Amino acid sequence: MDKLLQDAIDQFTHSWGEMGSKWGINKTMAQIHALLMASEKPLSTDEVMQQLRISRGHANTNLRGLVDWGIVRKVFVKGDRKEYFQSEKDVWTMFCRIARERKKRELQPAIETLKECLELVEHDKKAAHFKTRLNELLDLLKIGDLMLENIAQHERNSVIPRILKLLT
Repeated sequence: MDKLLQDAIDQFTHSWGEMGSKWGINKTMAQIHALLMASEKPLSTDEVMQQLRISRGHANTNLRGLVDWGIVRKVFVKGDRKEYFQSEKDVWTMFCRIARERKKRELQPAIETLKECLELVEHDKKAAHFKTRLNELLDLLKIGDLMLENIAQHERNSVIPRILKLLT
């Protein structure tokens, strides 16, 4: 591989990992995702381990997590018994799947927690200020939930990404 290309892939992988950790995603998981996005061909667990200098256990755990998120899939390579992995190549589809998972894993549990807290203080007259704040937070999270739901529903819609591109 050309040195400049390898340097660019290394920089991308490192940066994607740093960015992922700031978004609450495991740094190694984000680096594996970046490596798979940058690769033209599916990569085996061994190749991921070698390129990122990580253990088999770490590679397997994070690859399974990426498969669970729906942004990486296992692929069959004819004549080879190893497991290979390939990233979703369409960035809009990838974004929609991430939005769907974040909604399910983060927003919906937070909304349920706020509702439970509101139920606990429903009849407490001294909790007016607290109930107001909880309701405001709940309204905000519901808006975010609705936005992510709308994004996730357009995974296969090619028109929306084009419209968004026109806005930039």
